[in-house]
Amino acid sequence: MAPKQNVRKNRSRPLLAAGALPCLLGYRLRLAQQAVFRDFAASVHGLSPGRVGLLITIDANPGVTQSRLAEAVERDRSTMVGVLDMLEARGLIERRRGADRRTNGLWMTRKGRLLLAKALRGIARHEQRIASRLSAAERRRLLALLGKIGT
Repeated sequence: MAPKQNVRKNRSRPLLAAGALPCLLGYRLRLAQQAVFRDFAASVHGLSPGRVGLLITIDANPGVTQSRLAEAVERDRSTMVGVLDMLEARGLIERRRGADRRTNGLWMTRKGRLLLAKALRGIARHEQRIASRLSAAERRRLLALLGKIGT
């Protein structure tokens, strides 16, 4: 039986019954994601979680090709090109012609590394806040469970 939970958006209106929503994993994950993204946006200015993820991956894999990066982050190459164009236009990454001249390697610029370092400091504070109600063991368990769902 679902725990009785109510949904209230506007404090002046009566509560709505949540029905089966509190028992739906996807619904709970979406609510958690929204809360996490709101806090992320307040902590890391000028970069979305996805773009930070790309910068972290490029920084950890200097010279990675665009297609290999798209594969690693599970995005189609056409979408990836536009995002990389934006990161390059901001001076955060640069494309360098690969050894076979058919591919481009991706490299962080000095500006990109500085912005990423600043973002990672904000992310550390963000991670601390969002996990503040979890014990260290609960945090590890949550990461393990999410890993099982996301693979």
